[in-house]
Amino acid sequence: MTVELVTSPEWDDVDTESRYLQWTPVITGALAATALSLILVTFAATIGLGVSSTAPTWRDASVALWLLSGLYLILQAVLSFGFGGYIAGRMRRPIVGQPEEVESRDGLHGLAVWALAVVLGAGLAALIGAAAVSRSSPSSANTSAAEPVLSYELDRLYRAPGRPANVDLSSERAEAGRILLTTAGHEGVSADDPTYLIQQVVAVTGLPPPDAERRVDNVIANAKKALTRSRRSTVILAFSLAASLLLGAAAAWAASCAGGRHRDGAPLPEWMTHANRWERGRVAAP
Repeated sequence: MTVELVTSPEWDDVDTESRYLQWTPVITGALAATALSLILVTFAATIGLGVSSTAPTWRDASVALWLLSGLYLILQAVLSFGFGGYIAGRMRRPIVGQPEEVESRDGLHGLAVWALAVVLGAGLAALIGAAAVSRSSPSSANTSAAEPVLSYELDRLYRAPGRPANVDLSSERAEAGRILLTTAGHEGVSADDPTYLIQQVVAVTGLPPPDAERRVDNVIANAKKALTRSRRSTVILAFSLAASLLLGAAAAWAASCAGGRHRDGAPLPEWMTHANRWERGRVAAP
């Protein structure tokens, strides 16, 4: 007796519907969103749209440039996540017999694209940042967290034209940097720290005590301004990043739903009708 197994097409549909997420469209959309975001961010960095930078001149940037950089960060996130979400919605296999589930499943695929793209982008940024730090970090253990922000102030503090070029001031710079970082606190620099810096500057540069005192006072004032601007730029960057991620999630959901409508031949939302003019003109041409 021979038993013949017949595969019904309806079984394939049921198997497809039982899987709420289809990972191939999600992964494809996430990769596309990450790639487009990397391109747009690289373009912004090339033309100088940056909230912060390792160069000393970043502190001369205006508030308008900070806001413009934050706005660009938000716009690129909306475009990137929307692009990836649309790809996922357009590629996803449609479900049969559950029209009320179509939009929610398309939107959830867009959110999955957004989440995966955020993880990929964070991992890529961490790798790039780790590589940059490993190349730029000095080999000496006597380093301070103040160097990236207050390197110019530390250079001015120990500037001495007559000093030999091979003198190592890494330990002095690190200690002075830790002292200058306290200028951003509520209590500021303690009373004995300026006196200690004056003695250190006199010993290293050979300046008279009155000149060393004026130099230390100017460096402390400039360090406080630099740290304040650095804090402001960090706040703007953090706010822009959070806003871009939230708006990117909404864009991924909406674009994935629009991709699903385009896939099923349904009319697009009114805010996307202008994007479908070419398609309607191509259909009406014959």
